Amino acid sequence: MAASFHRFEGIGLLSPLEALLNSSPMDIFAWVLAVVLVVLGVVGLVLPAIPGPLVLFLGLWAAAWAESFVHVGLGSLLVLAAMAGLASLADFVAGAFGAHRYGASGRSVIGATIGAVVGLFFGLIGLLLGPFIGAVLGELSARRDLLAAGRAGWGATLGLILGTAAKVALGLAMVALFLAVRFF
Repeated sequence: MAASFHRFEGIGLLSPLEALLNSSPMDIFAWVLAVVLVVLGVVGLVLPAIPGPLVLFLGLWAAAWAESFVHVGLGSLLVLAAMAGLASLADFVAGAFGAHRYGASGRSVIGATIGAVVGLFFGLIGLLLGPFIGAVLGELSARRDLLAAGRAGWGATLGLILGTAAKVALGLAMVALFLAVRFF
């Protein structure tokens, strides 16, 4: 009777502690890997230095692997892979569109990318101002006037924000889809 206290009544699932105690070292490794990759992937949806959608997909794949692909199979993983690819593409396209729409040169786009990476070290303000400052400096190095450089900086920053928003939305949809397939 005491053992039933540890079970989820009605659905026959082991409690998390029982599941852990009954797991092999490889199962535990797979779950630890999955959790680390999913957390890193979610962080990477916002930080430009980490390929968030790819790392998130690898984490979700590791979680499916930890359960021998019983609940989340090949079809679901292919959809998740497509979503990860779409998130990465949306991020790239939005950044390029924002920069192009406001007349940014190639140097401005490179400057915005470098500014985003450098901005990582300065918190949220750095993440927002880094691409702008980088794009402006890139435009100024292309011998453009300050007004054109400011416009290009705004376009690059707007593109980065829109791309990040799309990446976050698709990344969260990936997690939601995985959980829906796994538990329902």
